[in-house]
Amino acid sequence: MSRFLDRRWLPLIGPLLLFALWQLMISAQWVKPVLLPPPGETLAHLVSVFASGAIFPDLWATIYRTVCSFGIAVAIGVPLGVMLGSSEGAYRSVEFLIDFFRSTPSSALIPLFLLIFGITDINKIAIASFGAALIVLFNSAYGVMHAKKTRVMAAQIMGVSKWHVFKDVMLMESLAQTFVGLRSAVSMALVIVIVAEMFIGSENGLGHRIIDAQQVFNVKEMYTSILVTGALGYLLNLLFLLADKKLIHWSGKA
Repeated sequence: MSRFLDRRWLPLIGPLLLFALWQLMISAQWVKPVLLPPPGETLAHLVSVFASGAIFPDLWATIYRTVCSFGIAVAIGVPLGVMLGSSEGAYRSVEFLIDFFRSTPSSALIPLFLLIFGITDINKIAIASFGAALIVLFNSAYGVMHAKKTRVMAAQIMGVSKWHVFKDVMLMESLAQTFVGLRSAVSMALVIVIVAEMFIGSENGLGHRIIDAQQVFNVKEMYTSILVTGALGYLLNLLFLLADKKLIHWSGKA
């Protein structure tokens, strides 16, 4: 029982170390409090903005854009990735384009999306969807192409049809890698949405809240919004990690 309790509290060590280092920087006067307020004051401000509900419109706006972007990325990336992964020749023919745009920072494409979609919510969702879809596509295709060859060969030897080999062996084998892509994609979608909210004429969202607080030198508000953004990213990643363990329970097994 004691071992279980110890493991349960392990995730708290990281945040405690972060706040301890934060307080040390203030106490040692490495950073002026006017630039980095004490963690206690920042957390008190965090509680107050949640208690007053002031942060909720911005939080929901960011969550909405992230979920929409991720949903579009999955709807496009998974089918296309599976289709390309099932034919290695087809994947190799577009591999350069996939790797080129996957390696290009999405923020560098903001001017292009501004020209196409203008300063709208669609712009923010579109650019986040684009960046996330490439990650989903790559991992889905990679998972299908690298399904365990022994299981595929065993199914083929037993006379299983090509469709059932693909559906019941290759596709199931690829789910572990696909979920890796989904976890990375939802984090990427959040990052791009935050950047877009900061720099593409947004009236709400956590990114807008951060840049607005920075411009008026409201450092408590700025750090509070940064903490909420980080916590949101962590929760989204944790959600997919739990889903991965629950749904892909065979991953790593022979």
